[in-house]
Parts: sequence; structure tokens; C-alpha cells
Amino acid sequence: MRVNPNPYSDLLAAIDQTQQRIDTDEQQISTGLSVNVPSDNPAADAELLQNANQSSQTDQFLRSIGSIQGELQDADSALNSVVTALQQAISLGTEGANGTVNSADRAAVATEVQGIQSQLLSLANLTYQGSYVFAGTATQTAAYILNPSSPSGVTYAGNNGVNKVTVGSNSSLQVNLPGSQLFSASGSDMFQAIQDLINSLESGTTTTIGAAVNEVSAAYNYINTQRVFYGNGITQLNAQQTELNSETTQLAQQQNTIGGADLSAVITNLTSSQVSLQATLQAIGQTGQIDLFDYLK
Repeated sequence: MRVNPNPYSDLLAAIDQTQQRIDTDEQQISTGLSVNVPSDNPAADAELLQNANQSSQTDQFLRSIGSIQGELQDADSALNSVVTALQQAISLGTEGANGTVNSADRAAVATEVQGIQSQLLSLANLTYQGSYVFAGTATQTAAYILNPSSPSGVTYAGNNGVNKVTVGSNSSLQVNLPGSQLFSASGSDMFQAIQDLINSLESGTTTTIGAAVNEVSAAYNYINTQRVFYGNGITQLNAQQTELNSETTQLAQQQNTIGGADLSAVITNLTSSQVSLQATLQAIGQTGQIDLFDYLK
């Protein structure tokens, strides 16, 4: 039987391998991951990279949804205030069309409607985080400005563009309606209707006041219909947010399945390796040949 005259090189190699296993096990226990560097498991590392990219994209979609949810809610709330104000204008106009109301009372009603006109202008110029919501894509421009020379008393200063936000891999959502569509549509021009009501209350007859009230009613009905856009948008965002949150949970579970360490098994392996290392060191210490430390010099 051939005996290795110098066994220390083999023992040192065994010690090095055991120490590497110990280091790996301790790192897995520390991080909770079975893949800490690509060389640990190249295939799993590639899967983890893909998973991380998907998670990053999902997080971006969720941030986009969060950034526009507030805008849609504010826009919907503003339109609710608009229809409430128009209802009030209709009631005032109906009161002013009563043949028993004298001119002084009609003038007082006209003043109240002017107050509603100012309120509507403010609502149409709603801003969210510094951007004008109803100005189309011209979000740094007030949607409407006062213009006494205009028949409606205002001028639309925005554009007809719409803003879209990507909220999923194959999903985008229109997040606004321009004021030109909401408040200045042909046949349902809110500002023109309110101005006509004011003019008729100041100098018109019950017939012209009644006609102006009908204009305001048409604007009221139209805006109430358009308002559905924002309600639907909020519903779609909430549904997409729920789906993305579910996807985030699934991706996290996949990441743990692919790269999570089996801590129970790792601890068992670590203990075994430590025992093995200690036994090897004891065996070296008990040998009567050359001292290990002399060998290492």
C-alpha cells in the first residue's frame, strides 16, 4: 500500500473547501438568500434579475397610478361643485323668470348669478400640484381668462389635447378632458349660458330669461354626462392598482422561491461543516510528523 509521505497539502485543501462551505452558509444565514453572487447559481441569478426588472416596472406603474389618482378625484369633485352651482343658477333663473318679480329683484338675482359665474371660472381653472387640470395639455396655462369683449365673458386659453399615463405593460389611461370639451362645447357652452342668463336678468323679459335658463339646463345635463369620464377613470385606476399589488406579491413570492435560502438546511450544513473542520484540525494537531505551522512557513 502506497502511503502519502506528505499529507498536509491534502489536509489543507480539505480545510479550505470546508471553510468555503462555512463562509457560504454563514452568508446565506446573514442575507436569507441562497444566491448572493451570480456564481452561486447562474441560472437562478438570471431568473432573479428578470424578476427584479419586472418588480421595478410594476413599482413604476403603481407610482404612476398614485400620482394621478388625486388629480382625477379632485377633477371629479370640482365637476360635482360645477353641477351644484349650475343647479343653483337654474333655480335663480327660474325665480327671475317669474312675472311677479320686479326689475330691482331681478337685478339682485343677476348679482347672485354673477357670483356663480366667478365660482365656475375658479372651478374651471382647477390646479393640481401646480398644473391646470382642464387646460388640455397646456397644463401651465390657466384654462380660462376673463374677457369682457367675449360674448361668454371668458376666453379658453388651453388646448384640445389630452394627457395619457401608462399604468400597465399594455395599458394606458386618458386622465383628463380639456375645458373646451367640458365647458365650451357647442350647444352646451356653460359660460355662454351663464352670461346669457345674467344679461337676460339685467335687461330681458321673462321669455328671454326662460330661454337662458334652458341654456343653463342644457349645460348642466351635458357636464353631468361628461363627469362620468372621471368616475370611470377612478374605477379603472383602482382595479389596475389592485391587479398590480397582486402582481407585486406574486413576484416577491417567486423571488423567495428562486433565491431564498432554506435556513433549516443551511444551519444543519453549517454545523456539519464546523464539526468536520474541527475534526480535521484536531487530526493535524495529534499527528507526530511535522508541525503544521512549520509546514505553512
